[in-house]
Amino acid sequence: MDNETHLPQDDITDPSANAYNENKELKAISPPQQQPPLIHPKPKKIKFVATAGLCLISAVIGGLTTVAAVPYIYPTSTVSAISTAKSSLTQVANLTATQTTFPVTQIAKNVGPAVVGVSNFQASQSRLGNSDVQEAGSGTGFIIDAQKGYIVTNNHVIDGAQKITVSLSDGRILVAKVIGADPRTDLAVLQISDTKNLTAVTMGDSSKLEVGESVIAIGNPGGTEFARSVTTGVISATNRTLDIQGEAGFNLIQTDAAINPGNSGGPLVDSQGQVIGITSAKYAETGFEGMGFAIPISDATPTIQQLITSGVAKHPALLVSTDDQYNTYAQSSNKPLGAYISEVTPNGPAAKAGLVKGDVITKINNISVQNSSDLIHELYKYNVGSQITITYIRNEQTNQVQATLGEISSNQ
Repeated sequence: MDNETHLPQDDITDPSANAYNENKELKAISPPQQQPPLIHPKPKKIKFVATAGLCLISAVIGGLTTVAAVPYIYPTSTVSAISTAKSSLTQVANLTATQTTFPVTQIAKNVGPAVVGVSNFQASQSRLGNSDVQEAGSGTGFIIDAQKGYIVTNNHVIDGAQKITVSLSDGRILVAKVIGADPRTDLAVLQISDTKNLTAVTMGDSSKLEVGESVIAIGNPGGTEFARSVTTGVISATNRTLDIQGEAGFNLIQTDAAINPGNSGGPLVDSQGQVIGITSAKYAETGFEGMGFAIPISDATPTIQQLITSGVAKHPALLVSTDDQYNTYAQSSNKPLGAYISEVTPNGPAAKAGLVKGDVITKINNISVQNSSDLIHELYKYNVGSQITITYIRNEQTNQVQATLGEISSNQ
């Protein structure tokens, strides 16, 4: 909050006070003279009343004239605009009044108990040759269903785990099982059997976010030692894309709320205490600070529901493999960038459309594609069975073809 600035006021001199002092001084040095009576005669008083009445009548007439002239002096459109502005201000005031915001302390108390630590245990070989299961990494998750014990986290938090434990706010450490995990969206759903005294988060709507809104990140940076750490910030941007497996399919939320290793899978919460994102990545290049990213909860929910229902998530696909090493060659050779097809699945959507190895996809429905991440991002906008137009380059010739999107699941 900016500090209040008090500007120094100029010295203000009352001109009437100066005049009074000057007259008094002049009277003091003037010789005594015969002065007329200071009480005005009655006729003067009558004249004053008549003058005052005339002024009052003139003021009334002038006021009525001004009111009558308003439509001519200020056109109707201007008056209407003023009325509209007042109406808009009223609407904004009413809208603001209906939104309940909570202080960070209250949000931390409400949401904190729903945030859990997630530990990934994997087999390791000791120096003596003995195999043992040890903690290989940790992250964060949050409870979305207190009755059934469902917990959401990132896939990369539990990837490769042979055992997963969850630490609750009340000190309990429980073994969790994987209900479903999807590397393509970096989402996973866990479940714990002991559901006693669990607290679930409230889901928000990330589709209505605006840049500048306040947000709170709650997570376990560095493990259980710093469990349920709270950091605050704002939404720095929306619709960000990252060339990272799992995040490439989403328009990510960018925030300056501090996100550190161990925060992955934790909730990003708005000022109403509702989860609007899943913290998943941080821009860690030297010299950059305050650039964290979260998966929008509204975009993640369909995948989460699929994982709970069937244990797998299904996505639209062309069923091709791509290789971005082509772009290094393209840049040095002044050729168009795109998604280079390194392999085509037989009888898949791309194969049926006539695409072959070596083709470079440059557009999906007239939207530019410059690499593999762009291709995934565009394909995930559609449903399985949707028909799309693909622009591609073959032998330095630009071509177009229609393709019907197929399906690929998280366990493929």
